[in-house]
Amino acid sequence: MGIFPPCSSKETLGNLLGTVCGKIRDVPEIKQRKIKGTIVLMKKNVMDVTDVGASLLDRFHEVFGKGVSLQLISASHGDPEKGNRGKLGKKAYLQDWVSKLTSLSAQDDATFSIEFPWDESVGVPGAFIIRNQHHSQFYLKTVTLEDVPEHGQLHFVCNSWIYPQHRYKYDRVFFPNKAHLPSDTPEPLKIYREEELKNLRGNSSGMLKEWDRVYDYAYYNDLGSPEKGKEFARPVIGGSKEYPYPRRGRTGRRPNKKDPNSESRLSPLNFKIYVPRDENFNQVKLSDLAGYALKSAGPGMLPELKSVFDRTINEFDTFQDVLNLFEGAIKFPELDKIREYIPLELLKELIRSDGEQLLNFPMPDVIKENKSAWRTDEEFGREMLAGVNPVLVRRLQEFPPTSKLDPQVYGNQNSTITRNHLEKYMNGLTIDEAIEKQKLFILDHHDALMTFLRRINTTTTKTYASRTILLLQDDGTLKPIAIELSLPHEEGDLHGPISEVFTPSEHGTENSIWQLAKAYVAVNDSGYHQLICHWLNTHAVIEPFIIATNRQLSVLHPIYKLLQPHFRDTMNINARARHILINAGGVLERIFFPARYCMEMCSAIYKNWNFIEQGLPENLIKRGMAVQDSSQPHGLKLVIEDYPYAVDGLEIWSAIEAWVEDYCRFYYPTDDKVQEDIELHKWWTELREEGHGDLKDEQWWPKMQTRHELIKACTVIIWMASALHAAVNFGQYAYMGYLPNRPTVSRRLMPKPGTSEFEELESNPELAFLKTITPQLQSVVLLSLIEMLSRHSSDEIYIGQRDTPHWTADRQPQEAFKQFSGALVEIETKILERNRDKALRNRTGPINVPYTLLYPNTSDSSRQSGLNVRGIPNSISI
Repeated sequence: MGIFPPCSSKETLGNLLGTVCGKIRDVPEIKQRKIKGTIVLMKKNVMDVTDVGASLLDRFHEVFGKGVSLQLISASHGDPEKGNRGKLGKKAYLQDWVSKLTSLSAQDDATFSIEFPWDESVGVPGAFIIRNQHHSQFYLKTVTLEDVPEHGQLHFVCNSWIYPQHRYKYDRVFFPNKAHLPSDTPEPLKIYREEELKNLRGNSSGMLKEWDRVYDYAYYNDLGSPEKGKEFARPVIGGSKEYPYPRRGRTGRRPNKKDPNSESRLSPLNFKIYVPRDENFNQVKLSDLAGYALKSAGPGMLPELKSVFDRTINEFDTFQDVLNLFEGAIKFPELDKIREYIPLELLKELIRSDGEQLLNFPMPDVIKENKSAWRTDEEFGREMLAGVNPVLVRRLQEFPPTSKLDPQVYGNQNSTITRNHLEKYMNGLTIDEAIEKQKLFILDHHDALMTFLRRINTTTTKTYASRTILLLQDDGTLKPIAIELSLPHEEGDLHGPISEVFTPSEHGTENSIWQLAKAYVAVNDSGYHQLICHWLNTHAVIEPFIIATNRQLSVLHPIYKLLQPHFRDTMNINARARHILINAGGVLERIFFPARYCMEMCSAIYKNWNFIEQGLPENLIKRGMAVQDSSQPHGLKLVIEDYPYAVDGLEIWSAIEAWVEDYCRFYYPTDDKVQEDIELHKWWTELREEGHGDLKDEQWWPKMQTRHELIKACTVIIWMASALHAAVNFGQYAYMGYLPNRPTVSRRLMPKPGTSEFEELESNPELAFLKTITPQLQSVVLLSLIEMLSRHSSDEIYIGQRDTPHWTADRQPQEAFKQFSGALVEIETKILERNRDKALRNRTGPINVPYTLLYPNTSDSSRQSGLNVRGIPNSISI
């Protein structure tokens, strides 16, 4: 930077260099026909201190011709001397790089002009090579060519970071927005198509750098920190029968010195985790995550923070104490002492502007209108149909409920709930009559927890495996009528569990015990929701699809163009989750009941994951919540008609399926086209055998031989990445933000008569309840986490939207997409109408919160960023 003389403004420097550059390049040339183009890009933020020098050098080097060049590749004429690859046109350079001022914002676009000499021997271009001779990278968004002879306008949607050319061992090639199956690709472009995929696959070796674009697989061997001691060691998840799991993106970091089977980890505040550069999200979202890390991720900070809490307000003593988190009434008398333990950056995140009050969070929806309605049995049952985890409740089809655990290992694990427990709450029905009339339902957290419970309860957790029986009332609501809580037998697993059954009571100590029983169920459901329904069944299972799609499907492939919007930001958010959320000692282990066994339990449940059953219709049928009925609009009849998640979900599912069918049938007019698609079959094979290699059995996967199988597979993928994730993610703060409603951990077992805990339950049931569930420190950490996870980004792209109108050059898919968007708008209207229907009691419930988690949010007028309980983003972007 010191080589430049003092300058009064950037304009003066830019104009000076621009004049010099213009004179050097202003040489006479023979006039010839030109193809004019427009390039839209985003320069790296020049406010970045590390990039200021590079930015000035870029301007200086422009003077000497070291700029950004583009070279057109022919789609119609091959070069026999180069393997018949498309002929190259002459280089053309971006104009006005030096003199054009760009915004200091990292989000603003800059538009440049370019002119290509027209060469008839090259013919119609079908791709271009771009070379960046600068010292800094930029984000190339689009390139548009005007009046291309024999073609007209040509659009290239690029959306990729372009690093200085010396960072690459190959040329960066981009193709226009016309989709081609492999067999239909113009011959001169085929080798470029194949080489680009080869570059993205890499060579499966070495540590990957930020400019690398490699998509590759690895096990979850980066969660533990064995060098810190045994308590931080974790098994490798994935790649074995004992611990199966989907694959994650490879980073190539060196092995851990203590355990060579594990990958070394970065420091907690180092977020430079490798993902392919184009998978990085924008600066706004990155800043949000960095702020969250300061709030709750620093593992070395938590013991000190805990000690501060212990010296001030160790427990929530009343429900009002919990409400104070949202009403701004908690104060810390030892603020100066806190500063000794908490970094300044964290204090800025936590302390209000008046410097007095700490830990002030937004009011969760579940208590906005009524501070106690969450405690009702009706709301407890309603949240299984319309809350943050409405995907687990199932119809009870046998009595008593049975276990699938091996009796030779775990003894008799069948339920101890009897007819006498239930029938006095069943409005005159017998068990057999209720089963026949499809009136009995169960939320079953027994088998999944029992195999881990002995180990889990050796940690700070003290909890149960649970079964909850519910009865469908005449008004369409679900009422819990029995809760079974089970512990492993003290004399060994072969003796079966020790179980106790609790039933409803509205008064006295019996009511306090019933409220505690529901809390233990909520603890189980909260942990299962976060680890399985949310993390595993959306984030983790989708990542192999992203990797395989980029490795095996060219950007020219129609299925790539269909699926790519549904993969935005997911690899990046997953990498950060491995860094601070699901790792040893990470946030999830600290605030959810399985503690250090979170990922082991996740792996055990993945053993039964089935791709086909991830589709909503199949999932509803499997759970007995629907039966096939061709006379119904979606081919299904719901057992509970007022099941908001299923009602709204089936409409969204059908709209996605219709869109995918229209799209796929355009490119695949016959089944033969599916069978002949080489890239498609490599993609599907790699998904099964590598991405989900621990479950590659044929029974889990369509064979991908027909259009129907292709349409179904793509519909399932889009559903998981968009609607399913929205349904289980964006309601977290609304329902979990008030911890008594959905606690994440229990710290002591049900009080027994004759003990001091039971006397406390009798004399002060609020305090006994609060001493059982998530304590204050973990509550604050959880609120910090779910507040961020529940927010919609200001740059979110919702289902039915694309980031550019030029995403494809094919007219029929464009029209089909417009129909899809229109169908989603109609669904929005129907959802609002249903929410206004007072007869549908599960739509709002006692807490008066309308169900909008599957409201698409396609209209600009209705879109709101932030903590908004509606909207289906295209992808798992948070």
